[in-house]
Amino acid sequence: MSIETEIDGWEGVVKGCPETGAVATRVRTTRMEDIHAFTEMTGDRNPVHYDEALARRTPFGKLIVQGGVTTGILNACVAEDLPGPGTVFLNTNLNFRKAVGVGETITGRVEIVSRRTDKPICVLNVSVTDGAGDICVEGTATTYTMPLK
Repeated sequence: MSIETEIDGWEGVVKGCPETGAVATRVRTTRMEDIHAFTEMTGDRNPVHYDEALARRTPFGKLIVQGGVTTGILNACVAEDLPGPGTVFLNTNLNFRKAVGVGETITGRVEIVSRRTDKPICVLNVSVTDGAGDICVEGTATTYTMPLK
């Protein structure tokens, strides 16, 4: 079987078939506006996101962004970078290790662990770290990439 035949399942995918071990990262700094936008979308008005005095008394010791704000950077990594445009999650398994506060810089990272050649499906290791390099979220994801060409 030729290489071309092996990756036929990726025909029409914008960035093509990714290599195992390929990595993509994105960096951004969280803002209070992120909390407001996420609340508008979801209705999540947990006081640990809005009441600074209360949040300081929690084990977090600060206002924290919603988990969906933290993990949203992973959506951007897979949809824009690796595997790229047309990619959606089929499954995620995420472990939240450390809360992210407002004004913290986070880095989302995705790494291709395996990929099918007959279908545009990948298994990824995913993580979000804070500015100190501490793991905030880690886990795995399975993605499907639609041909857009």
